[in-house]
Amino acid sequence: MKINQSIVRLISFLVFGILVLWSCRKEEIIIPPTYTQVTKGVSVSPIKESIKGFYLLNEGNMGSNKCTLDYFDYETGKYVKNIYAYRNPGVVKELGDVGNDIQIYDNKIFCVINCSNFIEVMDSKAKHITQISIPNCRYIRFKNDFAYVSSYAGPVAINSNARKGYVFKIDLNSWKVEDSCVVGYQPEELEIIGDKLYVVNSGGYTSLNYDNTVSVIDLKTFTETKKIEVAINLHGIEQVGNDKLYISSRGDYNTVSSQTYIINTKDDTVSEFPESLPNTNMSHFKDSLYLYSSDWSSKTNKTTISYALVNTQQDLILAKNLIKDGTDVDIKIPYGIAVNPETKDFFVTDAGNYVTPGTLYCFDKDGIKKWEVITGDIPAHIAFTTVRLEGLFN
Repeated sequence: MKINQSIVRLISFLVFGILVLWSCRKEEIIIPPTYTQVTKGVSVSPIKESIKGFYLLNEGNMGSNKCTLDYFDYETGKYVKNIYAYRNPGVVKELGDVGNDIQIYDNKIFCVINCSNFIEVMDSKAKHITQISIPNCRYIRFKNDFAYVSSYAGPVAINSNARKGYVFKIDLNSWKVEDSCVVGYQPEELEIIGDKLYVVNSGGYTSLNYDNTVSVIDLKTFTETKKIEVAINLHGIEQVGNDKLYISSRGDYNTVSSQTYIINTKDDTVSEFPESLPNTNMSHFKDSLYLYSSDWSSKTNKTTISYALVNTQQDLILAKNLIKDGTDVDIKIPYGIAVNPETKDFFVTDAGNYVTPGTLYCFDKDGIKKWEVITGDIPAHIAFTTVRLEGLFN
């Protein structure tokens, strides 16, 4: 068949134009990171401490697809925003919708992207390795060659008939889901002690009938062996000793207040913390537990914010003014907390109004503010790293 030469020229022109536009788009999507000098860094090299920096996962407002990843470098004292987009310009939609957890294991970075329904796995240079599909995924923990992920299982929606959740078992060699275990309704954080996995069940989608249990999974058989009744609307779980777990209940935002509970894992018995200890989020170092509470009340339509430092060996509140210099008044909505186990500096994130960039505050071990920096939207989850993120600093 004879083809008209003008048609050939037209096709060639269109192909050339598409290639030019594609190459231009390729250049446009390489977004340079934003640097902020927040400290002077260190004067010696290499750094004496094993922790080289930390990653901060910004959740981003639900539905906005604005989850981002930031990094703080101890050697230079620089805070770098939105490193994932820079390191992975070819990944469509970047990190996705709502970053719910970040952990580092075997020198790999794992981000749990809740509403995008996957785990993003990166290498130590923050470059994409793979994505693992998990529906409505929440939190992740590890043991040996496996990752364990809590999942609401069903769609993101308030539903009085919502299904029970799962814990998924992922083979870290093949990146495949190997098994799953049904637990309670809307499971949240989880911890592993020995061969037992504990996951707290919130029942957050069925708020008229909250779940009140902690599911215990035998890792050898990967079956639920029991449910421990604790309190309604559970969210946080923190291992604070060889045989002790701190559990947070967020209450019903009306007549039942937030409170902290303790599980003795030797016999799985439950006790309430001896004093009133509202608890939204917590982080610990040795026998010290750092926590804050941001309790919203449907009666007053107001949020009550408090902080505490707890001795977990004695189950005793050491201080209710965790931040000692009065700068806590600058924090509008505390949304995340973490403590550096080497320096004892602790960090509090501020979600602000939830739709614009938030703020990260660093305090020394005495509760005095050292620095602050603007983050992405809804800064939430921090993971310290012993491997420095190379290639971003001169």
